[in-house]
Amino acid sequence: MDGPYAGSIALVTDCLIIAVDGPAGSGKSSAARGVARGLGLRYLDTGAMYRALTWWMLSHGVPVSNPAAVAIHAQEPVIEVSTDPGHPSVSVDGADVTAQIRTREVSNAVSAVASVPEVRARLVAMQRAIIARTCADSGGIVAEGRDIGTAVAPQAPVKVYLTASETIRAERRSADLAADPAVTVALTRAEQQRRDRADAAQMAKAPDAVQIDTSALGLDEVIRVIDGLARERADAAWSR
Repeated sequence: MDGPYAGSIALVTDCLIIAVDGPAGSGKSSAARGVARGLGLRYLDTGAMYRALTWWMLSHGVPVSNPAAVAIHAQEPVIEVSTDPGHPSVSVDGADVTAQIRTREVSNAVSAVASVPEVRARLVAMQRAIIARTCADSGGIVAEGRDIGTAVAPQAPVKVYLTASETIRAERRSADLAADPAVTVALTRAEQQRRDRADAAQMAKAPDAVQIDTSALGLDEVIRVIDGLARERADAAWSR
């Protein structure tokens, strides 16, 4: 990426892990990818992993409203994610499902699947392993999701929690689903509210996270703020 974010950085002794949490429509994915590209880091979309498992459940006729049924099958699919911020992708059992996991059907079912303890245990372990492997191989990673700063990587030196008004979030999500003629902002907002309630247990803000309201901010502005926080952390490490 050219511009004010260009140039990679790294901590002296610690891996640079940037945790980006927040609800759907807050701008996590675009901001996290932008920060990762700008700082020369890898990128992990943990939500895509939950979506991939949900897509597999739906495709195999598993009743996602039945936690016991979901738990029984939670270990079956082979899920792989790319950590390239320029080409994020996810595959299930060797098939690329990057597009398929972004449907309304998956969005409306993923909270039920993600709340199952066996699902969370498997995917959080996978996410931690990806972060550890990336830290060993490169300068760091930007991980985004619901509980990065609280559960997946509480040791992350940089934590941000993105928010936005319900209306703005619904408008953004509706734009993402513009190809579906049934989608309206009102419908998206209602589905979003249900998902927020279902996800509440996994969506707590880490005490040391910096909260950023993205309602009135452009993407470049959000990236600039997170980039600045990361550079401050790196500078502090150098000065020790």
